[in-house]
Amino acid sequence: MQAQSIMAPSAYISAATLAVHVVASYLAIYKLQLGLLGASAMLSVSWWIIVAAQLLYIVTSSRCRITWTGFSLQAFSGLRQFFKLSMASAVMLCLEAWYLQILVLIAGLLKDPELSLASLSVCMSITGWVIMISFGFNAAVSVRVSNELGARNPKSAAFSVVVATMLSFTLSVTVSIVILLCRDYISYIYTGGEDVAAAVSKLTPLLALTIILNGIQPVLSGVAVGCGWQEFVAYVNVGCYYVIGVPLGCILGFYFDFGAAGIWSGMLGGILMQTVILLWVTFRTNWNKEVEEAIRRLHKWGDKTPLFAEQ
Repeated sequence: MQAQSIMAPSAYISAATLAVHVVASYLAIYKLQLGLLGASAMLSVSWWIIVAAQLLYIVTSSRCRITWTGFSLQAFSGLRQFFKLSMASAVMLCLEAWYLQILVLIAGLLKDPELSLASLSVCMSITGWVIMISFGFNAAVSVRVSNELGARNPKSAAFSVVVATMLSFTLSVTVSIVILLCRDYISYIYTGGEDVAAAVSKLTPLLALTIILNGIQPVLSGVAVGCGWQEFVAYVNVGCYYVIGVPLGCILGFYFDFGAAGIWSGMLGGILMQTVILLWVTFRTNWNKEVEEAIRRLHKWGDKTPLFAEQ
């Protein structure tokens, strides 16, 4: 549905599921006394509600009557090329998602693991909330860029990149300023304790920088998906994150004894390097050439049947 710019139904389904999820989770955790098991079960149920509702919409909606005509063996045509592209996308996304999780994993080896993990968990939770905005721009710009390239509109593709990046960057800077202003109190949203609040306050500058970079990097990753650069970005992620970021974080955190701030600083350096590389590549992109590549892929994979139902 994203590829067809059918966004509203997914948004409505997600909003309704979120409301159900909150109520169901509260009942399972507190009323039925199921604890973490209830939380996990309700999360799984909520994901399946989204899947079922989206499938029902695709099957029944007139907007998808041409793009979805039922199950067919034609789905397996061109599977080798699609699998190659999909694997590159999966590697790219997994390397990004695992990167910050490794931060929490390494923090458990520090001298005071409980306080380090508590403060990092609060910061990672805040990052997870805010980065959802950038992921929204990621999905939007990947669809817009790919559609504009396929429609032979290189200027529109380039303009959409600028608009999405600037909007996401502006929002991330605004959120970072708010977090810095509330640095001494923001941890109380999740947990009590003055020690945790003080530790989170010390990490807040790094949190703000991370949020700003995460306002740019996911958008550029979305541009890469729209242009079909997944394999290139996967290599960039390996180099920046796991060859530079993780080792640098370990050196700062353990050898120089900077603790959680050192681990985070090193890994933040990996994110910064990746963002600079993607900015440079995007800035130097020949959008007319990207149009030619997109048309070549359309001729290779597509047929002559119109893809979209008339609105």
